Amino acid sequence: MAQGTGSINSDYKDWEWSADAGERARLLQSPSVETAPKSGESQGNGLGATSALGAVFIVVNAALGAGLLNFPAAFSMAGGVAVGIALQMCMLIFIIGGLVILAYCSQASNERTYQEVVWAVCGKVPGVLCEVAIAVYTFGTCIAFLIIIGDQEDKIIAALVTDPEEAGSSRWYTDRKFTISITAFLLILPLSIPKEIGFQKYASSLSVIGTWYVTAVIIIKYIWPDKELVPVEIPTSPSTWTAVFNAVPTICFGFQCHVSSVPVFNSMKQPEVKTWGAVVTAAMVIALFVYTGTGVCGFLTFGAGVEQDVLLSYPSNDIPVALARAFIILCVLTSYPILHFCGRAVLEGLWLRYTGVTVEEDVVRERRRRLLQTISWFLLTLLLALFIPDIGKVISVIGGLAACFIFVFPGLCLIQAKLSEIQETRAISWWALVSYGVFMVTLGAFIFGQTTANAIFVDLTA
Repeated sequence: MAQGTGSINSDYKDWEWSADAGERARLLQSPSVETAPKSGESQGNGLGATSALGAVFIVVNAALGAGLLNFPAAFSMAGGVAVGIALQMCMLIFIIGGLVILAYCSQASNERTYQEVVWAVCGKVPGVLCEVAIAVYTFGTCIAFLIIIGDQEDKIIAALVTDPEEAGSSRWYTDRKFTISITAFLLILPLSIPKEIGFQKYASSLSVIGTWYVTAVIIIKYIWPDKELVPVEIPTSPSTWTAVFNAVPTICFGFQCHVSSVPVFNSMKQPEVKTWGAVVTAAMVIALFVYTGTGVCGFLTFGAGVEQDVLLSYPSNDIPVALARAFIILCVLTSYPILHFCGRAVLEGLWLRYTGVTVEEDVVRERRRRLLQTISWFLLTLLLALFIPDIGKVISVIGGLAACFIFVFPGLCLIQAKLSEIQETRAISWWALVSYGVFMVTLGAFIFGQTTANAIFVDLTA
């Protein structure tokens, strides 16, 4: 894509919002990426420390997570293996395209985080909407993580309680609400309070290994199934054409790594769009194999009877699966603080922009405000997780927001970037890229509207 000679919203910092607040947005970056300070001379001069191969693994790690537990159910909703794989392949084209567009716009605008790229390229209103969407998305994901903890702890407790009378007596210390709460207060809250999250990089690496282990267990259990694991029914086609779209939120939730992709791109030794295209293509192909392996094998093992969280479909006393549950708990225990950190950073940026607080006042009041934000965020997510036991209902909501990060905002950025170019004549490639951007925005808006409406009127009111 030709960059052109025009500047992109070069006066966006001249709006009435606080200039200091833009600096706070630097907090929203991948915790496993260290980037150099932004400057006009740093772009393209090889100041980053991440190689192309390293960037591939960072993007893969950003994409893979607890969302893989829902892929077997997504294949069931889509109507079988063929439809599920075809749907993933079609969406992968736009997923990779969105990642490339973000890198192109980051380079053109000299911004280093997702929301700042949207601010610089698209303007004030889309920028605010993007930051609000990130805050809501991270908030919803934190709720999903707490639900996952409860799901896995239920199965682990069931395996530990061998006395049938004790298992059926619902003792207070085995109650789901108690186990989620005690885990959250003892482990998640202390990890969420610190100002920085760099100390979690080692635990995060272990959680990535855990997700790969979960995939391996699901595949092995399909190849060498236990005698009691018999699928009730294996659909081969969707019940209705609209049923296919019910699988879209899970796919968007699983592959959404776009918010952290911009700082990864800028951390590369040679941040070039062409090289980045090869990086994200390789990363998404790897993620595709992991998600497809989990989705296909989990779906074929249990058929239409597969749970929204596939690990819940396995017996409680299965030792390899129990270890997989422990890995998933570790994964979400380390991921919750990271997602909360990102959401808190966006809320902080919005607050400082609207209030116009100076840097000096920010330093003085930051600790008190951070504690208040953290405790409020934590208690709200915990309360909602205790009363929303089905993770599928949460993913149906946040999956629609993930579609906005994959389709809508990159599409808007591409359109505005091309419109900002100063050219005497519009080449065919220019019109093709603008049309592609319009199609991405339209498709993303449709997915968001359809999945959100379905979540509100079907899932949340059921």
